[in-house]
Amino acid sequence: MEITLRILCLAAGILFGSFLTAEYVARRLTGRTARDLGSGNPGMANIMATLGKGPGFAVLAGDVAKTVLVCALCRFAVAPQLGHTALLYAGAGAILGHNYSLFHKCCGGKGVAVTCTWLILYLPVTGALCCLAGGFAVLVWGYLPLGAVLIPALAVPVAFVQYGAESGIVTLLAAAMMLWRHRNGLRRIFSGEEKRFFRPKS
Repeated sequence: MEITLRILCLAAGILFGSFLTAEYVARRLTGRTARDLGSGNPGMANIMATLGKGPGFAVLAGDVAKTVLVCALCRFAVAPQLGHTALLYAGAGAILGHNYSLFHKCCGGKGVAVTCTWLILYLPVTGALCCLAGGFAVLVWGYLPLGAVLIPALAVPVAFVQYGAESGIVTLLAAAMMLWRHRNGLRRIFSGEEKRFFRPKS
């Protein structure tokens, strides 16, 4: 029964995560898909860069809201059987759905906002600290892919220690997915081609 509930939480997360807020905002404001704008990534950074801060923050709010909603739904629906583990699978499903959306031919965003929201919900204190550490890394070195990859990577040992092997493995898979989604950005960092943020213009 508990295995079935884990699968249901994962499936619910995938379903909610597959709704790409960036696509909705882009179509509402421009009549075009987010993939036709800027970098083509259906995420907050691209929408903010191409359409402005307001639409960008709307995308962020939507991505946070869908993650919170599905995690809360699963947490309360299966509380007696799974307890806190429901958040683990609902959040992991939301990341998977966001990255490989069922509604957009398995094409999605990179999942940074969804991953951060999930970690804060699942590991409230340490998850927030991991997000802060990733943000600090971006401020220091200026590379968004570096901060994105660092956030879930830092959470992996915490998940193992705090909740055991199951939690650690799922968090490790989420970290691996983030690494895979940012592989091109990491390559550009090593080749010196990645754009650096928070740096004065020369």
